[in-house]
Amino acid sequence: MSPVQIPTAALVDRSAESAAAAVAPPSPNQRAWARFRRNRLGYVSLWLFAALLLAATFAELLSNDRPIVARISGQWYAPMFSNPNENDLGGDFGTPTDWKDPFITELLGQPGNWALTTFNAHSATSTDYFDQALPPAPPSARNWIGTEGNGRDMLARLLYGFRISIWFAIALTVTGTLIGILAGALQGYFGGRVDLVLQRFIEIWGSVPELYLLIIFASIFEPSLLLLLILLSLWGWMGLSDYVRAEFLRNRGLEFVKAARALGLGSGQIIWRHVLPNSMTPVITFLPFRMSAAILALTSLDFLGLGVPSSIPSLGELLKQGKSQLDAWWIIVPTFALLVLTMLLLTFIGDALRDAFDTRKS
Repeated sequence: MSPVQIPTAALVDRSAESAAAAVAPPSPNQRAWARFRRNRLGYVSLWLFAALLLAATFAELLSNDRPIVARISGQWYAPMFSNPNENDLGGDFGTPTDWKDPFITELLGQPGNWALTTFNAHSATSTDYFDQALPPAPPSARNWIGTEGNGRDMLARLLYGFRISIWFAIALTVTGTLIGILAGALQGYFGGRVDLVLQRFIEIWGSVPELYLLIIFASIFEPSLLLLLILLSLWGWMGLSDYVRAEFLRNRGLEFVKAARALGLGSGQIIWRHVLPNSMTPVITFLPFRMSAAILALTSLDFLGLGVPSSIPSLGELLKQGKSQLDAWWIIVPTFALLVLTMLLLTFIGDALRDAFDTRKS
């Protein structure tokens, strides 16, 4: 008998069906990421914000009054990490080297001596005592955005101040989000008396005057970022807990939760494996807006004098200086522009995330 001949067209159709079956459909997260990328404004804002965060995180490599590496008289030095004393370089004093000192500048000009400096040769806390201009000095070749009232470089203060603001906002957002998820999950999943008791507690706790407590604690304790983080975290979770509670109330009655409960899974397993992953949409979409609120909170407290000490670079402290020295426009204008840019980027990212997790949009 002759073998059965299968038509070529049938083979092609079966190959196409096999290839289509082998390609798995995109997951909900992949579809959300695809929708997020289609929002060009939010996608570009995410990359710009990531670039600002990266630059601020490694601010010492971009703006520092000490060189990254130096070679003097045949010896190698890494002043950024271990600043040598001046007498180690042939000077008269045993104090740490001031790399703006005319003696050091003349020493680096000799043959064989050199130093690799950063993009901006100023730190946020250093003062150039050899600058002839009186502070606050306008922009110049020595200080590109000028100096503030204490003679410190504005560009360095902005860069270091932005780093403190953004990482404080991230820490406050993470802390408030975790507490809000925990409180909302307990209310929404268990309901009943648990929900009633926690709701009454939230109403009472929300009526406590937060600003008054901040003023009291600022007068008792020395202001610090840790103290501000703890105090603001005590109230920063309540807004999110309402949305998480609503999501848990909706999801706990769905079929897959009832099936998991019928299989004998405990409440902790059901919450962690089934209800929580399906209740994260409001949490993710609100993250950029919560970061914006945290940045504005720290800036406002620093402006009022209730935040970090003046020795720590802060955007609110720069705004306060700009308010008292209106003729020095180079203090308040760049600070305000940086805050506006940061708020706009976070708002665009938040809008893009909200549209990305809206399943009604294709």
